[in-house]
Amino acid sequence: MKIEHIAIWTNNIERLKRFYEKYFNGQSNNKYINSKKHFESYFLQFEGGSRLELMKKEEIPATKNNVYAQFTGIIHIAFSVGSKEQVDKLTKQLKEDGFEVIDGPRTTGDGYYESVVLDPDGNRIEITV
Repeated sequence: MKIEHIAIWTNNIERLKRFYEKYFNGQSNNKYINSKKHFESYFLQFEGGSRLELMKKEEIPATKNNVYAQFTGIIHIAFSVGSKEQVDKLTKQLKEDGFEVIDGPRTTGDGYYESVVLDPDGNRIEITV
């Protein structure tokens, strides 16, 4: 058994798609549009077969969660980039490109080398070895 995909609601589907394509090498399908339901989505596939669904529907309200606080529910998506050097390199690139790094890079108490950045919508992205 495996997790097939994770989905994110967004108000700016094109911006979020470009982010995951550029920084995490996501390969997108063609946009699905359901005009009757005012719904749009993309599936992005990543190395190893995991997928991320980006979804947009006008009536979905913006989250009221504080992106700097922890809360119940899914809190981050983790991407393994293969080495400490790659964690450092991608974290530096994201910071230089204006994305907020909220933690690291660092070695955690349980031995992970990681950083945490916010995507354009404020979702936590963990970059790890």
